[in-house]
Amino acid sequence: MPMHYLRALTSPHRTHLSNRHLGRSLAFVAGAVNAGGFFAVGQYTSHMSGIVSSLADGAALGDLPVLRAGLMSLLSFVWGAAFSTIMVNWGRRHGTHSQFALPLILEAMLLLAFGLMGAMLDASGHIDAIVSLLCFVMGLQNAIVTKISRAEIRTTHVTGLVTDIGIELGKMLYWNRVKDDPTLEPVCADRDKLRLLSSLLAMFFCGGLTGAFGFKYIGYIVTVPLALALLTLAIIPVFDDWQAVRRRQSPMNF
Repeated sequence: MPMHYLRALTSPHRTHLSNRHLGRSLAFVAGAVNAGGFFAVGQYTSHMSGIVSSLADGAALGDLPVLRAGLMSLLSFVWGAAFSTIMVNWGRRHGTHSQFALPLILEAMLLLAFGLMGAMLDASGHIDAIVSLLCFVMGLQNAIVTKISRAEIRTTHVTGLVTDIGIELGKMLYWNRVKDDPTLEPVCADRDKLRLLSSLLAMFFCGGLTGAFGFKYIGYIVTVPLALALLTLAIIPVFDDWQAVRRRQSPMNF
């Protein structure tokens, strides 16, 4: 990929185009981690609806292991989102190029650790640790995209996407009759938004297929290419910050 394209993907100076390209890429990663993680631990980790429901079920049934696992997953997702926000705001206050790239670097490193150590943790029975790690990663990613796109794009769950697609399709199919009150604005679908939502849904699904087949036939190591892809998306702004620090420390500046 060209350097300027990679730089624009996670640059602090956002455009609708860069938001959408990054959103689609991260939706693919989220789909792969979510579906692939299910093969690894038997649980989806990118959306909290099921987690909160399992908390309620565990409380009602007095099932302490289910209650504990659900609480750990929920807190991990929350702390992932919180830590992402801390990193972004720290970068913003210090005027860095990598304020959005740093959380992606962290996500890549955690996925790399998951790919290299997941089998070992699984063999030793530390399933809760694996689930918590994946929930943290998904919270981290969801917060990044939410802040980058000003809550226009979400990548780790598709309930909202599917709902919004249905809304836009309903607008598209609505019949604006001539005899309706002329003072009322006609009902019109936002076709550009519909294309964006559909592409995010498609990328999540494609990522899910990749992750599911990858975990089925390859195992934990399939997350290593995902981690390398995230590093590729985020590394240029980090390099720009490193260059800026080198220039400030150069003797020629004195």
